[in-house]
Amino acid sequence: MALSNSYVTKEPARAEIDALEAPTVLEFGTGWCGHCQAAQPLIAEAFAQYPQLCHLKVEDGRGRPLGRSFGVKLWPTLVFLKCGKEIARLVRPQSAAAICAEMKRLTGEGAVDRAAR
Repeated sequence: MALSNSYVTKEPARAEIDALEAPTVLEFGTGWCGHCQAAQPLIAEAFAQYPQLCHLKVEDGRGRPLGRSFGVKLWPTLVFLKCGKEIARLVRPQSAAAICAEMKRLTGEGAVDRAAR
């Protein structure tokens, strides 16, 4: 499950998210949000470099418990999960490079480079 193109309107339960084993980018937003629309090319560019990562795109809004459980206030919010635990987040990302930096951390690619030094 790589890049998702549409938001799921039936959000998963928090317990399902917490149980995820695969490294996952959880994206909160909505299709009509201008900030979300502007971020889509950046997100797509980043996922082109990290196709092995899972992407779960969840429609957020008033009365949506999943977004509230993560403290989401602005869209889009990208939450980077490793074994169901948040290791980083980006709110309204401005570049694919910023997204890739967190994806690199999520996959552990940077750790090998530091250990070799």
